[in-house]
Amino acid sequence: MRSVVLDVGETLIDETRIFERWADRLGVPRLAFFGLMGAVLAEGRPLIDAFRLVKPDFELSAESAAWLAEEPESLRENFDADDLYADVRPALAELRAMGLSVVVAGNQPSAAGASLAAMELPADQIHVSEDWGVAKPDPAFFSRVVAATGHTPEEILYVGDRLDNDVRPAKAAGLRAALLRRGMLGYLHAGRAEAAQADAVLDGLAELPAWIADQAD
Repeated sequence: MRSVVLDVGETLIDETRIFERWADRLGVPRLAFFGLMGAVLAEGRPLIDAFRLVKPDFELSAESAAWLAEEPESLRENFDADDLYADVRPALAELRAMGLSVVVAGNQPSAAGASLAAMELPADQIHVSEDWGVAKPDPAFFSRVVAATGHTPEEILYVGDRLDNDVRPAKAAGLRAALLRRGMLGYLHAGRAEAAQADAVLDGLAELPAWIADQAD
């Protein structure tokens, strides 16, 4: 293994505060909104359905634009360094100390790429889907991952919290894949039989360096 490529949401970034702000904007108690999100995901429905259960005419692009106009200085649906999971910096630093290239690549807008770059993470590259013009689970996204690392697919480990967007398409592209048990989908997907498709199911990034080292023995 020569490269570790990591997803963003619920892999590096704890999205709790983002969804709390959405609940507040929609005028629904936070616990109720989190419950609705869990319910629609458990049913295999898209997350946007939780928003539309609260506000039937909800359209993300229009609501985001209105929010930006009203609160241009607030974080709104974005994140900053305070949203990083505590294990991110030490785990990424340990991976680099092991001689691995560390790449961040996930489905995010260009603004998120700038936010990640400003955090000065111990990563060699940061890429987001909007800049690439292709998003997971499109196979072209993983072709871009392979090209970015400069390594062969079998030398790359992709780390994410979802079976549908991360593990299955990464494996189909010839990469290895690790599933993280965190975030709503991480816990949900780790409990499914299909989680066996992942090369590893981990409770956090702190476990990742040791697991990789074991593969080399």
